Amino acid sequence: MSPKQSSSLVQTTLFVFGLSVLSLLFGCTTDDGRPDYAEYDIETLQSLMQQGDLNSRQLTQFYLDRIDAIDRNGPKLNSIIEVNPQAIEIATALDAERQESGPRGPMHGIPVVLKANIDTADSMETTAGSLAMKGHRPPTDAFIVERLRAAGAVILAKANLSEWANFRSTGSSSGWSSIGGQTKNPYGTMRNPCGSSSGSAVSVAASLTSVAVGTETNGSIVCPSSVNGIVGIKPTLGLVSRSGIIPIAHSQDTAGPMGRTVKDAAILLDAMVGPDPADPLADNYPEALPGFAGVLSRESLRGKRIGVLRNHRGAGNDARVDQIVADTISTLTALGAEIVDPVEIDMEGMGDASREVLYYEFKADLNDYLEASGAPMKTLAEIIAFNESHAETVMPFFGQERMLEAQQKGPLSDPEYVAALSTSKRIAQTGINLALREHMLDALIAPTRGPAWMTDDVNGDHSSGISSSSLAAVSGYASITLPAGDVLGLPIGISFIGAEFSDAKIIQFAYALEQAGYGRKPPLAKP
Repeated sequence: MSPKQSSSLVQTTLFVFGLSVLSLLFGCTTDDGRPDYAEYDIETLQSLMQQGDLNSRQLTQFYLDRIDAIDRNGPKLNSIIEVNPQAIEIATALDAERQESGPRGPMHGIPVVLKANIDTADSMETTAGSLAMKGHRPPTDAFIVERLRAAGAVILAKANLSEWANFRSTGSSSGWSSIGGQTKNPYGTMRNPCGSSSGSAVSVAASLTSVAVGTETNGSIVCPSSVNGIVGIKPTLGLVSRSGIIPIAHSQDTAGPMGRTVKDAAILLDAMVGPDPADPLADNYPEALPGFAGVLSRESLRGKRIGVLRNHRGAGNDARVDQIVADTISTLTALGAEIVDPVEIDMEGMGDASREVLYYEFKADLNDYLEASGAPMKTLAEIIAFNESHAETVMPFFGQERMLEAQQKGPLSDPEYVAALSTSKRIAQTGINLALREHMLDALIAPTRGPAWMTDDVNGDHSSGISSSSLAAVSGYASITLPAGDVLGLPIGISFIGAEFSDAKIIQFAYALEQAGYGRKPPLAKP
């Protein structure tokens, strides 16, 4: 490592350490003198609760107060659609249980926000942000919600999202829904939070919750995590159950954790995974996989071979992002990793084939969900008709081109669908597998996304085009993003992309990088 690289690493580490010190000095109490838990991680919160210096009821109320002060008022981030009216009651019961028999595990009493396309059998609605789904209260929890409740989590709220997980229009503004309106980025409220898990990311970034759950079909966890300066994990397809989640496409959909630190996200992932007989992929969950939070080490990058993906979408569009990648490479080298640069993967035809798959599967999967869950709408055709008859409130800015395209598709037995599915999976999976094997790599890295763009109701999303999510999304393989730097205060994430069920490995890599100074810089939004 050169003296310049060493100096840069030291400066970065000292800067993040300085932020931590300032947080301890000035972030320990709120303006009215109450304790401020905004930047506390799960381990610290559990330690305080074990010592009797904090309980889940107090923590839950702290987040509810921040939601009122920051999300509903103040900068009005608009990340939360609905607060769970039973949250305090649940937290109080978990406090009593802790006193009587001890905590169930690391998630005991920890508040969690869920994306509003995840079923909960309580008083909250599951709407995917759509007025067409207003009033939908599923009869059962999604499997991952059952797991979270069993782990002792407090289901705090439902988060806003890009309506229908951003599968309604080709001209949409990410983070907008007809129920929730426009979610704002806490690093600049005129800037976009990306999507579709917009509210989940913003609620974590603005410390309105400890952790949150998002869902992804292609970039919907990692993009909002990147532009909101947090950690997001897109698990291997089948690691996390898909049952009880409003779908886009079963061949790419997955839920995943979002947190302010790698370990927080890993703790949440541990609570979410498990075999689910209702999901054919998750029913084959590999029980031999280690726990994700218990295997983290600062030394996990030493001797590992990391490839730098250079032909991702938008590569070279922003020299400032390129510099963040270069600095990250220097840090990885300092941590003992061997860098292979460049790595290029042939993705020709993958996007077009995947797009066809999504149209076919959206129609089939959504119709199945609507019928099984007792939703107010029974088919995609009914939703399209509702949107047209309520266009002033549902479609004031953009239309439903994706839904109309999906509605024209036939059954999943159509040769066009079968061929597209085979093509998209072959290109993505073969591309990653060959790159890892030929270069003897443990993982790939790439910038997750460029800086957040200005929210634009007229023209829709118009980012720099930098994105590396598609390979992991289409292949169904694992990826994780963590904060790596910023462009004029706007966060930039770096992604590790790995093989199938390499989730534990790339989480370890992200943790080691985080411990070298790649922690987040909190936004300035305050009550």
